[in-house]
Amino acid sequence: MSKNIVVTGASSGFGAMTATALADAGHLVYAGMRGTQGHNADAVQRTLDYAKQHNVQLRPVELDVSHQHSVDEGINQIYSEAGHLDVVIHNAGHMVLGAAEAFTPEQLAEAYDVNVLSTQRVNRAVLPYFRQRRDGLLVWVGSSSTRGGTPPYLAPYFAAKAAEDSLAVSYAAELTRFGIESTIIVPGSFTTGTNHFAHAGHPADTDIAAAYEERYAGLLDQVAARLAELAPPDADPQEVARQIVRVVDLPKGQRPFRVHIDPANDGAEEVNKVGDRIREEFYERIGLSDLLHPATDN
Repeated sequence: MSKNIVVTGASSGFGAMTATALADAGHLVYAGMRGTQGHNADAVQRTLDYAKQHNVQLRPVELDVSHQHSVDEGINQIYSEAGHLDVVIHNAGHMVLGAAEAFTPEQLAEAYDVNVLSTQRVNRAVLPYFRQRRDGLLVWVGSSSTRGGTPPYLAPYFAAKAAEDSLAVSYAAELTRFGIESTIIVPGSFTTGTNHFAHAGHPADTDIAAAYEERYAGLLDQVAARLAELAPPDADPQEVARQIVRVVDLPKGQRPFRVHIDPANDGAEEVNKVGDRIREEFYERIGLSDLLHPATDN
């Protein structure tokens, strides 16, 4: 059954892949991105061209997840045009690279804002509608770095993605009695095909960065090279989009809580299995096992 879906951060990377894959699967997809009339104008045109060439329902929408007003306007536009919304794909994010100490507190706050607070802004715009309908799906695009092997020089990004994961886990339980379902997608490191590394931010304090370079010269290149070596030659970032389509198309109540797509196998899946099992057992011990599955009664 066709669903109405919004994908945040859909100008490139996993977001663009997911938006087109969902549209190809027959859904009405709004590709949320900021600067639709500015720096992302080319992405808007690519989105429109794809929709026309493939005869699918794929529509760009201005959605700057760093500003509540933009989020509210974008979501209201979707409801005005489509009538309702079924699925939110929390994909917007930004990677930063460098020694942790060399980032200013303001830069850490920016990383947290894009990777974590953005989801809160979107949730506050969408969830009142979902709660009223007693239905809806939140798909959180996280990272294996929250539980798996964590190479150095990615601390702000890893910390923010860990916070996003924790928020997603809490939201999942708090929304089930409203019939709202949650799935956390856990991509591993894809060193090609996503532009994560190419578009990454860097620390503002160049003096401290230089001090670390004296002891850790070439570390960034070494990390990127080793991550690339760990991944099999057929590692395909499109698999993230394919798994999101699979989750969206599953019947309500049958969707997995967490899905890993980790070609490098950094250990996150093993650790998450333990953590998710303990979460389930704890909810059962305190008599709240109903919070592990979305309510089906309206």
